[in-house]
Amino acid sequence: MTGGKNNHFVCESTHGEYGWKRIADRLGDHFFGCPDGLFLSHKKVCLMRSKKHEEELTDTKNRTGGKEKMNTILLENELKGNPYPGRGIVVGKSPNGKYAVAAYFIMGRSENSRNRIFVEDGEGIRTQAFDDSKLSDPSLIIYAPVRVLGNTTIVTNGDQTDTVYELMQKQQTFEQALRTREFEPDAPNYTPRISAMMKVEKGTYQYEMSILKSNQGNPVSCNRYTFQYSNPVAGEGHFIHTYMQDGDPLPSFEGEPKLVAMSDDMDSFTETLWENLNEDNKVSLFVRYIDIETGEYKTNIVNKNQA
Repeated sequence: MTGGKNNHFVCESTHGEYGWKRIADRLGDHFFGCPDGLFLSHKKVCLMRSKKHEEELTDTKNRTGGKEKMNTILLENELKGNPYPGRGIVVGKSPNGKYAVAAYFIMGRSENSRNRIFVEDGEGIRTQAFDDSKLSDPSLIIYAPVRVLGNTTIVTNGDQTDTVYELMQKQQTFEQALRTREFEPDAPNYTPRISAMMKVEKGTYQYEMSILKSNQGNPVSCNRYTFQYSNPVAGEGHFIHTYMQDGDPLPSFEGEPKLVAMSDDMDSFTETLWENLNEDNKVSLFVRYIDIETGEYKTNIVNKNQA
């Protein structure tokens, strides 16, 4: 018996020896039904669906206009279950609807990557070496992750922050600016470039996210994805990161940004992120809460090397 998505099951049994009724008995209340007879190579294939799932699916479709709703993820569970998501961006709105929220973290496996801290730089931040004597290669690890252009906050995992900032000054859009860039040239990983833009203006808030990545590890092609979130829902945010998990080579992030729960309290949100990032690999964390009505902001920075 094998399970598929959404609790659909495909059961294969040898006809006459292990009939579908015996499988139904094993499934108990989860058995939904089995059509009478589809024989392939003397095997009966029975399609079953969980009653509970059927009810949940019907209820969800009623509430979402016929579409299945994306499940909200708790960031603490998502992070503690993954020792190496790499670099990550979270953007969303606080549950009270008052704050536009951004977070960015970096991790590292090598001494060079771990030898970094976040420091404030104007209204944004930049990375710098914690110990200059241990800095072996500044490319791809020393950059400005956060810059502010008027009422727009730009957050990225590389020097494309500068690209977006400079081209938006020339009236290009976030997406247009990123068309001039692609994934990082760090073969064989070809680390994705992930980016976000938050616009807070006259009591309104919207944001966009982007990922530029190789075509399943093939550097010949760059796959570009942009996600736009207008009038975001209070209490919801989206999380995108560079790697699905640890590996060699490191597997690029897949799918759309993950729907995550946000918090009204900046310090609590900062603690949740920092405490659930892998202890060995986490390096630095930036969190910012922007008042949507006034544009005023507060920032938290946590550096492992300065803890």
